[in-house]
Amino acid sequence: STLTILGTTGARDFAGSGVVHMVGGLAALIGAAMVGPRIGKFNKDGTPNVIKGHNLPFVVIGTFILFFGWFGFNPGSTLAATDLRIAVIAVNTFLAGVTGAVVALYWTFARTGKMDIIMGCNGCLVGLVGITAAAAFVPPWAAVAIGAVSVLFLIATSHIVERVLKVDDAVGAVPVHFGGGLWGLLAVGIFSDGTYLGVKGLITGDVGQMLLQLVDIVALVVWVGLTFSLTFWIIKRTIGLRASREEELQGLDLPEHGIEAYPAEVLVEVPVEVRGANP
Repeated sequence: STLTILGTTGARDFAGSGVVHMVGGLAALIGAAMVGPRIGKFNKDGTPNVIKGHNLPFVVIGTFILFFGWFGFNPGSTLAATDLRIAVIAVNTFLAGVTGAVVALYWTFARTGKMDIIMGCNGCLVGLVGITAAAAFVPPWAAVAIGAVSVLFLIATSHIVERVLKVDDAVGAVPVHFGGGLWGLLAVGIFSDGTYLGVKGLITGDVGQMLLQLVDIVALVVWVGLTFSLTFWIIKRTIGLRASREEELQGLDLPEHGIEAYPAEVLVEVPVEVRGANP
């Protein structure tokens, strides 16, 4: 915050693309790597299998709840509703989230002919993460661009985590939060137009802010990498990080809570005549 480069002082992260989302995403990556993959996630040749989610309507509802909460998260970071920039921040937040969802949906449609709602939800979230650092500093057209490019970071980070690093990220936390957070910090150095707090990016010819953002990224990666590697290592060496194989195969509802969410005795076989001629 006090470093000066080329006459520009202080890295900028308005509502936490870095200090909230990059931190959480990198911590999730380290934790997931130390916990290890779920049983059945990877084949012997290292190729990943898709483990289906629990409940798609819950995924969509949760995404809408998060989207709604972001209007407190980003505009609220002005710390005063008397700051009229709050209106621009709210608009930018909305535009980036919607753009991320639309781009993700059409990306899956172009590849498969179907619109993947889970990808759409993750696209929405990564767009929101991407705009979080820059929401106060960029014009609305830039918020659209930031939301769209966020999806590229989502896709690239997801591929690296699953295909290259072979880490089982069960809920896509690393692509959404680390990938989107990384892009959010960079976006400040690119799209800031100087209309709020004098923050300017490459579009105004200011190189200093981009260099400060890069310093911020390196500092976050080094600090979180060291502290969370140590934290998870201590937990793994003491109380342990994951359930036993037996507990995992049984499902954690019973060993953790003593009750099943979906008791086997209430599952009823549907008659053939109801299911149709081809059971």
